[in-house]
Amino acid sequence: MRYVCTVCGYVYDPEEGDPDSGIEPGTAFEDIPEDWVCPVCGASKEDFEPEEAGA
Repeated sequence: MRYVCTVCGYVYDPEEGDPDSGIEPGTAFEDIPEDWVCPVCGASKEDFEPEEAGA
């Protein structure tokens, strides 16, 4: 499942991960460290919501 930053709209895709922040491709959102922040706007992990189906 992909997660969307409610602040800037960045989409975290587990298939891509966030290599620039040390998050390997294939890492589920739930497995990302709690101190991870949005690579675009710096929002906390708490500011992400599951992407709506069909979006």
